[in-house]
Amino acid sequence: MVTTIGIDPHKATHTAVAIDESETVLGELTVPADRYQTTRLMDWAGRLNGNGRIWAVEAAGGLGYLLAQQLVVSGEEVIDVPPVLASRVRVLSSGHSDKNDPNDARSVAIAALRQPSLARVLREDHVQVLRILAKRHLELTALRTQAVCRLHSVLVQLRPGGIPARVSPNRASQLLRNMRTLDYVSEQRRAYARTHLADIRRLDRDIKTNKTLIKRAVTVSNTTVTDVYGVGPIVAAFLIGYTGNPTRFATPDHYAAYNGTAPVEYSSGGKTRHRLSLRGNRKLNHAIHMAAVTQIRFDTPGRRYFDKKLAEGKTKKEALRALKRRVSDAVYRRLIADQQRATS
Repeated sequence: MVTTIGIDPHKATHTAVAIDESETVLGELTVPADRYQTTRLMDWAGRLNGNGRIWAVEAAGGLGYLLAQQLVVSGEEVIDVPPVLASRVRVLSSGHSDKNDPNDARSVAIAALRQPSLARVLREDHVQVLRILAKRHLELTALRTQAVCRLHSVLVQLRPGGIPARVSPNRASQLLRNMRTLDYVSEQRRAYARTHLADIRRLDRDIKTNKTLIKRAVTVSNTTVTDVYGVGPIVAAFLIGYTGNPTRFATPDHYAAYNGTAPVEYSSGGKTRHRLSLRGNRKLNHAIHMAAVTQIRFDTPGRRYFDKKLAEGKTKKEALRALKRRVSDAVYRRLIADQQRATS
């Protein structure tokens, strides 16, 4: 008899409930979220009856991430249970619909017991490194954009029309130096603009350093996804980092639905129609979009496919969406091949 242990993780505590194959509760435990959390849970689980155990952690990629990884490192089998699925089980469970930690943990365990297709939690590797670096790239570029906008807002008060939308930090610095006959208020504005300019230069250095780290991490990962035309180190970091384990997607269609490149059906009255999907992981969608746009700029098979769709009467946007789907399929095949090579 295999014991399934559901865990409802929180910032301060973790609640675990163990059930058998008939959903009978075998035990319950709440431990503080501290350095001994894994030891306490495993000691408690070792005293339960059964020939084996499976841990089911709610949101193993979110709030339950650290605990799930600690269990995996300890040699335990861990299942990632989506919060939405656990919530549905709790609501539909007769007699156990009250919202509290033990019922939540029991719902997580039942979801793992009755849904064999749920993803296993794997030990973190280069995928997590690339995701961290990709996230940092987003943060830095967003901060730089913010600093540039603030610089423009100050300069428009110092110079008619401000400065061009695309101007280098050196050019902006030169414009500030060349400003003459400024009164006291304008002088303070110029000093304020220079602080934003300093922020931009600092962020440029941080972005350059982060790009170097990304290139190094992509090389170490030994991925073949960069063989897809238009996928450089930055795009590859997003594709690998935000896809995670590609084997959790059974087919390229499932992957396309996840990244939002598959159209959404909205049929009614016997008429089958499809429209652009605004769902899915938008970071993955943007990375695939960048690869597709790059293919269109040059003489590539992707460009020829794009032209073919235009000749069929598609608009440019529709042709680009079709190309993005082809890029998604190509990326999926590369990621699956990389995963199989790594585990063989």
